[in-house]
Amino acid sequence: MTQPIVSAQRVHKTFRNGEIEVHALRGVSLEVNPGEMVAVMGPSGCGKTTLLNCMSGLDEFDDGEISIEGTSLRKMNDRARTAYRAQRMGFIFQTYNLLPVITAVENVELPLLVSGVRPGEARKRALAALEQVGLKDRTHHRPAELSGGQRQRVTIARALVNNPAIVWADEPTGNLDSQTATEIVDLMRTLNREQGRTFIIVTHDASIGEQCNRIVRMRGWGDCVTNFLSYAILALAAIVGLIVAGLLVQGVLRPVLAKIGLRNIPRRPAQSVLIVIGLTSARSSSSARSASATR
Repeated sequence: MTQPIVSAQRVHKTFRNGEIEVHALRGVSLEVNPGEMVAVMGPSGCGKTTLLNCMSGLDEFDDGEISIEGTSLRKMNDRARTAYRAQRMGFIFQTYNLLPVITAVENVELPLLVSGVRPGEARKRALAALEQVGLKDRTHHRPAELSGGQRQRVTIARALVNNPAIVWADEPTGNLDSQTATEIVDLMRTLNREQGRTFIIVTHDASIGEQCNRIVRMRGWGDCVTNFLSYAILALAAIVGLIVAGLLVQGVLRPVLAKIGLRNIPRRPAQSVLIVIGLTSARSSSSARSASATR
């Protein structure tokens, strides 16, 4: 059985401002396998970015357990977490977070230099990363000389330059037009497929979700429902099927069943279906009808 590359179990996170408490995460559990491309979606303020920050070790969490590649974040001090992020993680930000006074290649090589990689090797790897994202001819341009899409490609190159096991992306297409956003999504998906890199993406962009292996939807109270959309569709189809079956029993089979003595079929097929599958009881149904009759 494959060990999850990221595992969050019953994670809680509360922000405090004086006497005010905001519960950003309430017992969230999520596992991501190596090589997956997962989209974390949900309404604004539901805790998506908070979850990303906690899982990547950028922020502390109050309760629960988070492990990366089998190692608990609680067993790492600040220095160990920082070193781990530098060596095994890459980050893509909505606002790019590029230093404006240095060139694209200098921005990309910066994490390597901070990690102690020799300048010559850092420059070689930075140039290769920029070529990988299609910016071979923009290596010596500063951020102000690049378009929004090109800046985001620089950010992706910087995220990949240390050969990370996990790439975290927070609204990577949030500041881009639709065409450029599509190009960025296609690039991330190509990198995921060809290199097997794990991408965990916080987004409102439905086109990103469509490209991912899996969608994790967060609800307003900081909870996760994996593949929520798929399960909702299946549940709706099942309910419709059961109601149709109830209608068939009432309209088509009633005469047949009456002949063999099963005359007491309820006249409300939807209510009958709920009783059959255990979502309500015959007693509660009878009580509801009695209450209605007395009004």
